[in-house]
Amino acid sequence: MQEFFSTIDAGTIEWSRAQFALTAIYHWLFVPLTLGLAVIMGIMETCYYRTKNVFWRDVAKFWQKLFGINFAMGVATGIILEFEFGTNWSNYSWFVGDIFGAPLAIEGIVAFFMESTFVAVMFFGWKKVSAGFHLAATWLTGLGATISAWWILVANAWMQNPVGCEFNPDTMRNEMVSFADVALSPFAVDKFCHTVISAWIIGAVFTVAVSGWYLMKRREIPLAKASMKIGAIVGIVAAMGAAITGHHSAFSVAQVQPMKLAAMEALYNGGTDQSLTGIALINPFEQPDYANLEEPELKIAAPYALSFLATNDLHGYVPGINDIIKGGYTNAKGEVEPSLEEKIERGQQAISALAAYRQTKKDGADEATLSSYLATLTSNMQYFGYGYIKSADQVVPFIPINFYAFRMMVGMGCLLILFFAVILFFVYRKDITRAPKWLYLSALAMIPLSYIASECGWLVAEFGRQPWTIQDMLPTWVSVSNIQSSSVMITFFIFLVLFSTLLAVELSILIKQIKKGPEYDKVESL
Repeated sequence: MQEFFSTIDAGTIEWSRAQFALTAIYHWLFVPLTLGLAVIMGIMETCYYRTKNVFWRDVAKFWQKLFGINFAMGVATGIILEFEFGTNWSNYSWFVGDIFGAPLAIEGIVAFFMESTFVAVMFFGWKKVSAGFHLAATWLTGLGATISAWWILVANAWMQNPVGCEFNPDTMRNEMVSFADVALSPFAVDKFCHTVISAWIIGAVFTVAVSGWYLMKRREIPLAKASMKIGAIVGIVAAMGAAITGHHSAFSVAQVQPMKLAAMEALYNGGTDQSLTGIALINPFEQPDYANLEEPELKIAAPYALSFLATNDLHGYVPGINDIIKGGYTNAKGEVEPSLEEKIERGQQAISALAAYRQTKKDGADEATLSSYLATLTSNMQYFGYGYIKSADQVVPFIPINFYAFRMMVGMGCLLILFFAVILFFVYRKDITRAPKWLYLSALAMIPLSYIASECGWLVAEFGRQPWTIQDMLPTWVSVSNIQSSSVMITFFIFLVLFSTLLAVELSILIKQIKKGPEYDKVESL
């Protein structure tokens, strides 16, 4: 390990970030559909178990096949993603391995093996186990996938809000002191609820879209009607849930990552009674001159809404980018926020104290001297990462990506609520088989749009916390492995080809299976 995380070649940093982003984006194409279809197929098999109508069994089998195709691809990309922590981000892995590795280990040992075990029963146990046991296996497969998501999101949430840990200067590692604080932090709970519920939306959109295609082709009418009804109900419930959990997530971000919220809103100068921006004129290709602007041009906003979103108080104080840099305001903890200059100074004191402590201990100094260095390190450790910051520009995320990605996510969420409401109107008040063609086509269009909304959520989450790999503790440029940028570049393009091939293969198999349709043992109308 490099002593005290000395900086590494800029090319290695950028290519490592690009490779991880590539892997994560591709992986997230498969994960939400897995989580969403798990709910859909569980509901359909529950209908079969309750009614004993063989039609529901055939419907459940059909959606389980589509689930299985997607599940396999998600596993392949997920394994590569976790390996990259060791290959490309070894400084980070060393620094936080005792904490970050725990939820990932639990995910692999418990959740992954759970879903892998029951998925075999779900696919091959229809005539080998009882109906009740098979139903349990189906739900446990989905539960295993959801628990897997829980532990991965716990690990991600800890990076955004590091809690339950203490730094050990002798090992140069952060060590867990409270597993409960790490696993059950409010930030982790909010992130899990919002992420998983948004995944249910994608599963619901996919179900409605496939059903709409069948109706447009005048095929599999009973399956399409039943599936569209269930998909639309799950979808509108999930979309409403995403709106509620999104509010909670924004509140959590305001408490622990105020700079991310300020970037999302292009809020240069904050204050009380803050309005929530609907649209504004922001150049999408360059960082705005936030230090010399009061607010973006052509701004249209909802009065008081941002204060309520961030503080649950219509008149609450929300700091802007310049406020966070200057400091002096009372933060969410009720403390006076230090200026960036003071944080940098205290971070440098922590780094210097750590170096002096390790050298002094190596030289065999007395305990009083060591204790003095430790006291300085401990009192300034929360600003350790700022010791690597050189200017204010480094701590301000790229505003255009955060601003527009957040609005695309929220806008698509509102559109999805309207979409599912229209589908339910036709299901319950009209004849869905006689719906206009544009409705079926809009269902198909919602698949890429819902994915864009989901990926935008991750763009906000990850771009918004830059420059931090671990919030306030470790910047990105001191987290990467000391390897040649050329090797990362080569593997980037290898993964690009590999993942693109996997995606093309999955789409091909999914489309063929959808065109083939379900296999009925016995057709019974509803």
